[in-house]
Amino acid sequence: MARDRTRNARVFKINIGPAAEHSARIFVGDTVTKFMEEFMPTPAGHTTAIRASRVIGTPVYNGEGDHIGDIEDVMLDKTTNNIMFGVVGFGGFLGMGEKYHPIPWSSLDYQKDKGGYIVPYSKDQLKQAPCDSLEELTENDGLGMRDAAYDYYKVERYW
Repeated sequence: MARDRTRNARVFKINIGPAAEHSARIFVGDTVTKFMEEFMPTPAGHTTAIRASRVIGTPVYNGEGDHIGDIEDVMLDKTTNNIMFGVVGFGGFLGMGEKYHPIPWSSLDYQKDKGGYIVPYSKDQLKQAPCDSLEELTENDGLGMRDAAYDYYKVERYW
């Protein structure tokens, strides 16, 4: 926290990932709320934090509204304090033959009325997407799968 000499107010510097050109000094009070609503919402406009334990097990639906799987885990990038991807498991039965897909976090849009996340991808896109075992997703710190997922889905990189 620092003092802004032009306004004599307390300010904070925050890093907002992909919208970094907007990270600068944020003034305390209503301006922080306004800033967060404008630059940090999910696609559906949600701006509140959520515990990982509430995310895990949440259903995921494709663009057509079909249930494709559930969030099995959340991969964190400890060096940048970002979420690398959500791990969505589908295609198996009782844990046998299940494929784990890294879905860029920014692609997951929580819809309260659906009780789950919606991804803007078709069944065919998801079937062809990068996937592997949970152990393989974390190989090399998960960087290979992260890059493959972001490239495949053509999602803006946060790093």
